[in-house]
Amino acid sequence: MPKNHARKKALADLKDELGIKHTCAIALLDHPDADEQDTLERYLAEYIDINTYAEAVDYLRQEQADPRNQVLCETCGWTNGMVCPECAKGCGCEYQCTGWRHEEMRAATGDYDEDGDRYGCEECGAGGGGDPYGECCCYEDDEDQVA
Repeated sequence: MPKNHARKKALADLKDELGIKHTCAIALLDHPDADEQDTLERYLAEYIDINTYAEAVDYLRQEQADPRNQVLCETCGWTNGMVCPECAKGCGCEYQCTGWRHEEMRAATGDYDEDGDRYGCEECGAGGGGDPYGECCCYEDDEDQVA
């Protein structure tokens, strides 16, 4: 299919799926950042008060400028809005903290099994017991195996 036909189909799909006008679909399709484009599409699909490309971009810029959404720690990815006031580091890297914020995050991510113990590899302990960001390397990857 020629490029113009594919573009017309993509525009028609966006207009139908999101209920937006043609000019908004063009702007959304031409948005320079693919990750932001996905976020803008999500805003247009899920937020009833966001109906145009301009409104979606304005909301995205407000979210990006909000200090609570700035990354607090590059290692664990916690933002300033997630900071734990009960521990020295204040982020998810403080594994031994029993503060309410850490408990909320553990519950939300399923870091505990039924007995309240942290998940992790039984052989090497990666992914639990103090470092939920560790990666278990005990077993070969399926990709590395040749048939």
